[in-house]
Amino acid sequence: MLVLGIYGSPRRGGNSDLLLERCLEGAKSAGLEIRTLRASELKISGCQACGWCEKTGECRLDDDMQKVYPLFDRAGRIVLASPIFFYSFPAQLKALIDRAQSRWSRRLLKEKFPQTNGPERRGFLIAVGATRGKNLFEGVELTARYFYEALGVKYSGGLFFRRLDQKAAVLEHPVYLEQAYRLGEQIARPE
Repeated sequence: MLVLGIYGSPRRGGNSDLLLERCLEGAKSAGLEIRTLRASELKISGCQACGWCEKTGECRLDDDMQKVYPLFDRAGRIVLASPIFFYSFPAQLKALIDRAQSRWSRRLLKEKFPQTNGPERRGFLIAVGATRGKNLFEGVELTARYFYEALGVKYSGGLFFRRLDQKAAVLEHPVYLEQAYRLGEQIARPE
């Protein structure tokens, strides 16, 4: 089974990167195939809301998303990992998420794109925020839930860490890294 890890942070080696890497190590230890994407290194235009995908099931914008769509379609597990920017995802990751609209359109065009997404496909979220805000993760969790729904993937929760701001501060919290590893092992199991 393919596990797709999506780095959402524009800062390499930051807290969400380290947690995702640890999670993917756990999944790899269970024998799963791992692929990764770094949203900030992809050339992705924002969705133009042109309606093309509503008719065809395909996005007409020719950019790096054309390499991402096959991974979306093939992955049995997807893990988003991201810092919180103003109670949301960074812009680069949000552009990638918005462009999943074509996969939602495919779900609506059932006669043209038969559904092959079994209940086995699952998605997870690892989110890191610097503040203690009560609602810090509500927005990104809701966005992740609908992103996964568009892909035909069941949202299965994740890990949420507050008060991590400085680059690699998570290294001072080995318990957090262990939780990420255990999540990776967990995603290998059927629900």
